[in-house]
Amino acid sequence: MRLGDVANADATPFGKPLAGVRVLAVEQMQALPYATQMLARFGADVVKVEQPGSGESGRGSTPAMVQPDGRSAGATFLRNNLDKRSLAVDIKHPEGKALLLALAPHFDVFAENFKSGAMERMGLGYPAVAAVAPRSIYLSVSGFGNLAPSPYAGWGAYAPIVEAMSGIYDYKTGPDEPPVTAPVGALGDISSALFGVIGVLTALLHRNLTGEGQYVDVAMFDSMVAMTDLVTNFWSMGHHDGARGNRLIMHGFRASDGWFVLQVGREHQFARLTEVIGTPEWLTDDRFATRAGWVEHLDDVVRPAIERWAADKTKLEAAAALNDAGLVAGPSFAAPEVIADPHVAARNMLVEVPRTDGIPDPVLVPGNPVKLSRVAEGPETAPPMVGEHTDAVLAEVLGLSDAEIAGLHDRGVVG
Repeated sequence: MRLGDVANADATPFGKPLAGVRVLAVEQMQALPYATQMLARFGADVVKVEQPGSGESGRGSTPAMVQPDGRSAGATFLRNNLDKRSLAVDIKHPEGKALLLALAPHFDVFAENFKSGAMERMGLGYPAVAAVAPRSIYLSVSGFGNLAPSPYAGWGAYAPIVEAMSGIYDYKTGPDEPPVTAPVGALGDISSALFGVIGVLTALLHRNLTGEGQYVDVAMFDSMVAMTDLVTNFWSMGHHDGARGNRLIMHGFRASDGWFVLQVGREHQFARLTEVIGTPEWLTDDRFATRAGWVEHLDDVVRPAIERWAADKTKLEAAAALNDAGLVAGPSFAAPEVIADPHVAARNMLVEVPRTDGIPDPVLVPGNPVKLSRVAEGPETAPPMVGEHTDAVLAEVLGLSDAEIAGLHDRGVVG
């Protein structure tokens, strides 16, 4: 899907469900920007507040693309900021703080993802915003939250930090091996973003019922405890040896052109596996009488048999044959295979953002995974340049004159 295209165009007359909702987001990196990008995709008007000049910290990531203003925009920024407007305000400047508080009553949602307590110390926490905008939904996404005391309150948090603290790294590798960090990209960021979206939508519905705004507090650590639920749940049920104690086949196996992943966790599935790969004798073999035996003999018996069966098949053919037999398997794709996959194309799961620095191949940004039958997808707009919409937002929302806006520029309040 290209930037500006519309999918499910028949749904266009129904409009976007969040049309008319305004979001003012003092945001950086990914945990909050992903959330506000999702809100924007459903029609919200998202105004992104950035530091004049440098912009938010995600712009400094690599790899990067040069935008038309000559500034570099890093990959983290490019994949999390479609469909937004950029307002450059120095929020540490007294006039900048006053400007944000003047804007707040005109927005349904005020969102931030600074360290716990940072916005409060700057005079932009929930009490300050609620005082001028009592109906506003205040979304805070931080490492360790604000509504309850935490021993980590002053700590910063990137995705791998809260992933490690959730226990999932130790669960997978054990205490004697170094953790494999960020094994699934930004799980800590995107999970927090999704919970933030859920919180905002719930709070908006609640405001429709009560007329009251409220504080939505999302901690990245909490989000990871929820996403890695098996760590604490399994421990509480006596499973104390992590993934090393799994009693199921959940592994990768080699085919002729690469790897596929198969999960077998129930006895009827194991029976079907023996049928597919031609080892029915396993069903009367005492070694495989329990699930523990499947794993105990994985490398000396099970894996060789599965890989002999798959040796003349591609990973996609092997996965298809296993699925046809009622099992659950899938090929382990590399990036080019994901990009070329027909499912990904049919579901509009990659958006092509044209490069603005002379490189012909577009930047690929994941599409919206939530498909609604009566909501059209797109058209998407490019990630903004720093402060690209500053003057327009101040004139539109606050009614400031050209002279007033020029004065703010001259005093270094906005960029």
